[in-house]
Amino acid sequence: MEIVVYVLLILTSIVGLTFIVERGLALRWRKVVPPEVEAALGSCQSREDVAVLRRICEQNNSPLARLLVQAASRLDWPKAENVDALQTRARHEIVRLERGLVVLEIIVGIAPLLGLVGTIIGMMTTFQNVGQGGLTDAANLAQGISLILRATLIGLLIAIPALIAWSYYTKKVEMFAVEMETLCDEFVRRQYREIISK
Repeated sequence: MEIVVYVLLILTSIVGLTFIVERGLALRWRKVVPPEVEAALGSCQSREDVAVLRRICEQNNSPLARLLVQAASRLDWPKAENVDALQTRARHEIVRLERGLVVLEIIVGIAPLLGLVGTIIGMMTTFQNVGQGGLTDAANLAQGISLILRATLIGLLIAIPALIAWSYYTKKVEMFAVEMETLCDEFVRRQYREIISK
Protein backbone atom coordinates (compact mmCIF):
# COMPACT_ATOMS: atom_id res chain seq x y z
CA MET A 1 0.00 0.00 0.00
CA GLU A 2 2.90 2.37 0.73
CA ILE A 3 4.15 1.87 -2.82
CA VAL A 4 0.82 3.12 -4.20
CA VAL A 5 1.14 6.33 -2.16
CA TYR A 6 4.71 6.91 -3.37
CA VAL A 7 3.65 6.29 -7.00
CA LEU A 8 0.82 8.81 -6.57
CA LEU A 9 3.26 11.32 -5.06
CA ILE A 10 5.64 10.86 -8.00
CA LEU A 11 2.78 11.30 -10.51
CA THR A 12 1.61 14.40 -8.62
CA SER A 13 5.10 15.90 -8.75
CA ILE A 14 5.40 15.19 -12.50
CA VAL A 15 2.01 16.79 -13.23
CA GLY A 16 2.86 19.77 -11.01
CA LEU A 17 6.24 20.33 -12.64
CA THR A 18 4.68 20.03 -16.11
CA PHE A 19 2.10 22.72 -15.35
CA ILE A 20 4.65 24.98 -13.65
CA VAL A 21 6.86 24.90 -16.78
CA GLU A 22 3.94 25.17 -19.23
CA ARG A 23 2.37 28.15 -17.45
CA GLY A 24 5.81 29.75 -17.10
CA LEU A 25 6.22 29.62 -20.88
CA ALA A 26 2.63 30.69 -21.64
CA LEU A 27 2.57 33.61 -19.21
CA ARG A 28 5.62 35.44 -20.51
CA TRP A 29 5.01 39.15 -21.05
CA ARG A 30 6.05 39.00 -24.72
CA LYS A 31 3.47 36.27 -25.40
CA VAL A 32 0.53 38.05 -23.75
CA VAL A 33 1.35 41.72 -24.43
CA PRO A 34 3.77 41.70 -27.40
CA PRO A 35 5.88 44.88 -27.70
CA GLU A 36 5.04 45.11 -31.44
CA VAL A 37 1.31 45.24 -30.68
CA GLU A 38 1.86 47.75 -27.87
CA ALA A 39 3.93 49.97 -30.17
CA ALA A 40 1.34 49.76 -32.97
CA LEU A 41 -1.38 50.62 -30.46
CA GLY A 42 0.57 53.64 -29.27
CA SER A 43 0.90 54.95 -32.83
CA CYS A 44 -2.76 54.23 -33.70
CA GLN A 45 -4.15 57.74 -33.25
CA SER A 46 -6.92 57.85 -35.87
CA ARG A 47 -9.26 55.60 -37.85
CA GLU A 48 -6.76 55.58 -40.71
CA ASP A 49 -4.19 53.84 -38.46
CA VAL A 50 -6.58 51.05 -37.44
CA ALA A 51 -5.83 48.96 -40.56
CA VAL A 52 -2.11 48.90 -39.67
CA LEU A 53 -2.91 47.96 -36.09
CA ARG A 54 -5.20 45.14 -37.23
CA ARG A 55 -2.55 43.75 -39.56
CA ILE A 56 0.06 43.71 -36.79
CA CYS A 57 -2.43 42.16 -34.34
CA GLU A 58 -3.31 39.40 -36.81
CA GLN A 59 0.40 38.56 -37.15
CA ASN A 60 0.81 38.33 -33.34
CA ASN A 61 -1.62 35.75 -32.00
CA SER A 62 -1.74 36.95 -28.39
CA PRO A 63 -4.56 37.73 -25.96
CA LEU A 64 -4.07 41.49 -26.34
CA ALA A 65 -3.96 41.21 -30.14
CA ARG A 66 -7.19 39.19 -30.22
CA LEU A 67 -8.94 41.78 -28.04
CA LEU A 68 -7.77 44.66 -30.21
CA VAL A 69 -8.83 42.90 -33.42
CA GLN A 70 -12.31 42.43 -31.97
CA ALA A 71 -12.53 46.06 -30.81
CA ALA A 72 -11.25 47.34 -34.16
CA SER A 73 -13.68 45.20 -36.17
CA ARG A 74 -16.64 46.63 -34.23
CA LEU A 75 -15.87 50.34 -34.38
CA ASP A 76 -19.08 50.86 -36.37
CA TRP A 77 -21.06 49.61 -33.32
CA PRO A 78 -22.19 52.04 -30.62
CA LYS A 79 -19.46 52.49 -28.03
CA ALA A 80 -21.39 50.82 -25.16
CA GLU A 81 -22.06 47.68 -27.23
CA ASN A 82 -18.44 47.49 -28.36
CA VAL A 83 -17.22 47.85 -24.76
CA ASP A 84 -19.64 45.12 -23.56
CA ALA A 85 -18.51 42.73 -26.30
CA LEU A 86 -14.88 43.54 -25.50
CA GLN A 87 -15.41 42.82 -21.78
CA THR A 88 -16.99 39.47 -22.58
CA ARG A 89 -14.07 38.56 -24.83
CA ALA A 90 -11.60 39.78 -22.18
CA ARG A 91 -13.13 37.43 -19.60
CA HIS A 92 -12.67 34.59 -22.09
CA GLU A 93 -9.01 35.53 -22.59
CA ILE A 94 -8.41 35.69 -18.82
CA VAL A 95 -9.88 32.19 -18.44
CA ARG A 96 -7.46 30.98 -21.10
CA LEU A 97 -4.56 32.58 -19.23
CA GLU A 98 -5.68 30.90 -15.99
CA ARG A 99 -5.83 27.47 -17.63
CA GLY A 100 -3.77 25.01 -15.60
CA LEU A 101 -3.70 27.12 -12.45
CA VAL A 102 -6.53 25.07 -10.98
CA VAL A 103 -4.37 21.95 -11.37
CA LEU A 104 -1.59 23.61 -9.36
CA GLU A 105 -4.15 24.61 -6.73
CA ILE A 106 -5.34 20.99 -6.48
CA ILE A 107 -1.75 19.76 -6.16
CA VAL A 108 -1.16 22.25 -3.32
CA GLY A 109 -4.03 20.59 -1.44
CA ILE A 110 -3.56 16.97 -2.42
CA ALA A 111 0.24 16.46 -2.12
CA PRO A 112 0.44 16.99 1.67
CA LEU A 113 -2.64 14.78 2.10
CA LEU A 114 -1.00 12.00 0.09
CA GLY A 115 2.09 12.42 2.26
CA LEU A 116 -0.10 12.14 5.34
CA VAL A 117 -1.72 8.98 4.01
CA GLY A 118 1.75 7.52 3.44
CA THR A 119 2.69 8.50 6.98
CA ILE A 120 -0.38 6.83 8.48
CA ILE A 121 0.18 3.65 6.46
CA GLY A 122 3.84 3.63 7.51
CA MET A 123 2.89 4.12 11.17
CA MET A 124 0.39 1.29 11.02
CA THR A 125 2.99 -1.03 9.49
CA THR A 126 5.71 0.00 11.97
CA PHE A 127 3.52 -0.39 15.04
CA GLN A 128 2.15 -3.68 13.73
CA ASN A 129 5.75 -4.94 13.47
CA VAL A 130 6.50 -3.64 16.99
CA GLY A 131 3.35 -5.35 18.27
CA GLN A 132 4.34 -8.68 16.74
CA GLY A 133 8.08 -8.66 17.52
CA GLY A 134 8.18 -6.45 20.58
CA LEU A 135 10.42 -3.44 21.13
CA THR A 136 13.66 -5.41 21.04
CA ASP A 137 15.46 -3.46 18.33
CA ALA A 138 15.36 0.33 18.62
CA ALA A 139 17.23 0.69 15.31
CA ASN A 140 14.38 -0.98 13.41
CA LEU A 141 11.86 1.32 15.09
CA ALA A 142 13.96 4.39 14.23
CA GLN A 143 14.25 3.20 10.61
CA GLY A 144 10.47 2.72 10.47
CA ILE A 145 9.84 6.20 11.83
CA SER A 146 12.28 7.61 9.27
CA LEU A 147 10.33 5.95 6.46
CA ILE A 148 7.09 7.27 7.95
CA LEU A 149 8.27 10.90 7.95
CA ARG A 150 9.68 10.62 4.43
CA ALA A 151 6.18 10.48 2.91
CA THR A 152 5.15 13.67 4.71
CA LEU A 153 8.35 15.41 3.60
CA ILE A 154 7.86 14.38 -0.04
CA GLY A 155 4.25 15.64 0.04
CA LEU A 156 5.36 19.01 1.39
CA LEU A 157 8.25 19.25 -1.10
CA ILE A 158 5.72 18.81 -3.91
CA ALA A 159 3.14 21.21 -2.45
CA ILE A 160 5.46 24.12 -1.61
CA PRO A 161 6.77 24.80 -5.18
CA ALA A 162 3.23 24.30 -6.53
CA LEU A 163 1.92 26.88 -4.03
CA ILE A 164 4.66 29.36 -4.94
CA ALA A 165 4.01 28.90 -8.68
CA TRP A 166 0.22 29.12 -8.24
CA SER A 167 0.49 32.35 -6.22
CA TYR A 168 2.97 33.91 -8.66
CA TYR A 169 1.03 32.97 -11.80
CA THR A 170 -2.29 34.07 -10.31
CA LYS A 171 -0.82 37.51 -9.53
CA LYS A 172 0.72 37.64 -13.01
CA VAL A 173 -2.65 36.92 -14.66
CA GLU A 174 -4.17 39.77 -12.61
CA MET A 175 -1.41 42.10 -13.85
CA PHE A 176 -2.06 41.03 -17.46
CA ALA A 177 -5.79 41.63 -16.99
CA VAL A 178 -5.22 45.18 -15.72
CA GLU A 179 -2.69 45.96 -18.47
CA MET A 180 -4.91 44.63 -21.28
CA GLU A 181 -7.96 46.43 -19.88
CA THR A 182 -6.01 49.69 -19.74
CA LEU A 183 -4.67 49.36 -23.30
CA CYS A 184 -8.03 48.34 -24.79
CA ASP A 185 -9.86 51.10 -22.93
CA GLU A 186 -7.36 53.63 -24.21
CA PHE A 187 -7.83 52.36 -27.79
CA VAL A 188 -11.63 52.46 -27.63
CA ARG A 189 -11.74 55.93 -26.02
CA ARG A 190 -9.33 57.32 -28.61
CA GLN A 191 -11.33 55.91 -31.54
CA TYR A 192 -14.74 57.05 -30.30
CA ARG A 193 -13.38 60.46 -29.27
CA GLU A 194 -12.34 60.93 -32.91
CA ILE A 195 -15.92 60.15 -34.07
CA ILE A 196 -17.35 62.71 -31.62
CA SER A 197 -14.86 65.36 -32.69
CA LYS A 198 -15.89 64.87 -36.31
